[in-house]
Amino acid sequence: MDILRTPDARFADLPGFGYEPSYVEVPTGDGSGSLRVGYVAAGPAAGPVVVCLHGEPTWSYLYRKVIAVLADAGCRVVAPDLVGFGRSDKPAEVADHSYARHVEWMRAALFDVLDLRDVTLLGQDWGGLIGLRLLAENPDRFAGAVAANTGLPDGRHEMPEIWHQFRAAVAAAPVLDIGRFVASGCQVRLDPAVVAAYDAPFPDETYKAGPRAMPQLVPITPADPGAVANQRAWEVLTTLTTPFLCAFSDGDPITGPMAEILPKLIPGADGRPHTTIRGAGHFLQEDQGEELGRVVADFVLAQPAGG
Repeated sequence: MDILRTPDARFADLPGFGYEPSYVEVPTGDGSGSLRVGYVAAGPAAGPVVVCLHGEPTWSYLYRKVIAVLADAGCRVVAPDLVGFGRSDKPAEVADHSYARHVEWMRAALFDVLDLRDVTLLGQDWGGLIGLRLLAENPDRFAGAVAANTGLPDGRHEMPEIWHQFRAAVAAAPVLDIGRFVASGCQVRLDPAVVAAYDAPFPDETYKAGPRAMPQLVPITPADPGAVANQRAWEVLTTLTTPFLCAFSDGDPITGPMAEILPKLIPGADGRPHTTIRGAGHFLQEDQGEELGRVVADFVLAQPAGG
């Protein structure tokens, strides 16, 4: 596996993101060695743990507003970068990326190396596709979960047309404009320095195999890789009583329907104060990050002993 690593200088002076990065090593999965996974952490070491998982095509920078609120509320926040994104190493070929590998890379980082326990998941976009698999496959590690503009496609239901358009646009783009894609999924107008922060992990097109791969990895038919594993995950999720909250925005045409579906399917969602966050698009962490942080903090701190 050919692995690229973004130079540290690309991450200098990021607006609103002064957290010191940390790193762990996980196996590549093909026997060729290891990958470095970057993450940031904030808040008191003894606080209830919240893991913030980002999606396509962002990185932990997306959670900077959420992290600040959670840390101030007494939570220990861990925000990793998916392999291929942010400060994490970037396998250079699209074929290096698979759904199963991304689940395993994050499982190894969070549980094998960091040994996190009593975790509350906050997952958005692919952060949910990966995080909900982790929840289903390792329920003993979790104290709760918050789904924010995400779901767990298993190939048995049609994806919305706007998602197919995004998938086709990513596949066809000779130059993948990461910052523009992020900005187009927000309702607020992003400062040019913030747009540049989303471009920072990708010095040129050779670094973008991860963002190019992810839309192709979403299971859209029962025969797609990942579909069977996600169907098995649903068999578990529909029995779990782990506290589960939905905090979706009011302006995401891609995942919006899941805000009503998830609470009906997951027992741990019964009786929870599911929230619609107003004035936000797909990337609600940018549009209403402080509000999302408050919703998650209230949910975490309402659990017994914060977990």
